[in-house]
Parts: sequence; structure tokens; C-alpha cells
Amino acid sequence: MTSTLRALVLACSLKPSPQESSSEAIGRDVLGALAEHDVTGELIRVVDHGVSFGVTTDEGEGDGWPPLRQKMLNADILVIATPIWLGQASSVCKMVLERLDAELGETDDEGRKITFGKVAAVAVVGNEDGAHHVTAQCLQALNDVGFSVAANGSTYWVGEAMQAVDYTDHDEKPEKTVQTTEVLAANTAHLARLLKGANYPA
Repeated sequence: MTSTLRALVLACSLKPSPQESSSEAIGRDVLGALAEHDVTGELIRVVDHGVSFGVTTDEGEGDGWPPLRQKMLNADILVIATPIWLGQASSVCKMVLERLDAELGETDDEGRKITFGKVAAVAVVGNEDGAHHVTAQCLQALNDVGFSVAANGSTYWVGEAMQAVDYTDHDEKPEKTVQTTEVLAANTAHLARLLKGANYPA
């Protein structure tokens, strides 16, 4: 019997709830695909939680990051879902990566980064090219702070250049993106389950 894993999706939309968000939509698609591999989880829209700028685990009074960080520490899988703006990850996404920088100095009782044994993935949406650039930036940053990345650990959708079609505008999800999301989910869950059973050496 396979063990149930837990995932946290941080949707890095610039739009507060309840506005429609394509990055939230693709994040929920990832959660749905992970559920097929005995992974439960939740999606949080970061902009709703008053996260402060900074590079520590707690920036003091009013900082919404510590509760989100605790959810991340309780999860086996972290998914960053971000839109593309001007060919870049959103400012909210970059803020999340900056907050994760603090994990470089956090270790467990055996001297390992506390993110060792956790797996990260990335989901990107936008109306112009840039998905590979954004994915590369995010995955390198996540790996730098201790997360592992499975083969094909990303999915994305980009619309035609200079057009106004969003991911949420599709009546049916684009087939290639659906297939890529399914591969992301299968490989990410597989690696997370392996690492949960046998973490990296101290």
C-alpha cells in the first residue's frame, strides 16, 4: 500500500481572491493530477496572506509568511504556480523565492537542510513566451535551497504572442499541457515517496 503524501501549491498571482486567476487554475490542475497518485494538498494564493518582503523565516509583526512556511514544512511537495509578466515570474513569486532563501541556514538534527527530502515543481502560465526562462529561474532557486526536482518537474501554458487569451478562457484544457501536468504529477509523487522513505544522508 502506498503512503499518502501532502502537497502545498503556492499560487503567485498578482490578483487577490476572488478574482479569476490562471496561475491558480493551473495550480489546481496540478493538485488534481497529484491526487491520482495518493497526494492530498491545498492551494494558497500568496497575495491574500500579507507576506512581507525579506529573507528571514519571520519578518516580525504582520508578516504572513510564518504560517505558510509551516504548511510548506508539513508538506512533502511544494508547487510554485506563477504567471509571466514581461517575460519574468511575478513579483509575488520572486518574493516567495526570497523568503525561501532563509532555508539555507535551517538544518535538522542531523545537519541537513530541512528542505532535504522535499520535492518541488513549477507551473507557469502567460500570454507570451518566457515559460522556459521562468521555469529555469524557479527550479534552480528551489534546488539551491534544498528541494529536489523530479524529471519533467514543470508544466506550462503560454498563449499566442500579443493576444489576450488566458488559460482560464479555454473550455477544454490544452491537451499538451494536460499531458505534461500528468507527467509532472507522476514523477514528482514518485520521487517524494522515495525520499520520504529514504532521505539524503546526513
